[in-house]
Amino acid sequence: MSDVPVLRNTLKVQRAMHELTQAGLAERINVSRKSINAIETGNMVPSVVLALKLAATFNVPVETLFQLEPENP
Repeated sequence: MSDVPVLRNTLKVQRAMHELTQAGLAERINVSRKSINAIETGNMVPSVVLALKLAATFNVPVETLFQLEPENP
């Protein structure tokens, strides 16, 4: 088993609520669509700066977008 914590996100849900495509969101925050996809699928952990940009885009706290999955004892 890995001791690396898993970061869950609600980015796809927020995008849908704001009627944004991955490409539209990517353009808005100046990253690639592939980066948005990688974050949504859990294949990439965003930098702090990128997480803050995403939260500001949706006008929500970072914790609304990203949550650490509880570690198993």
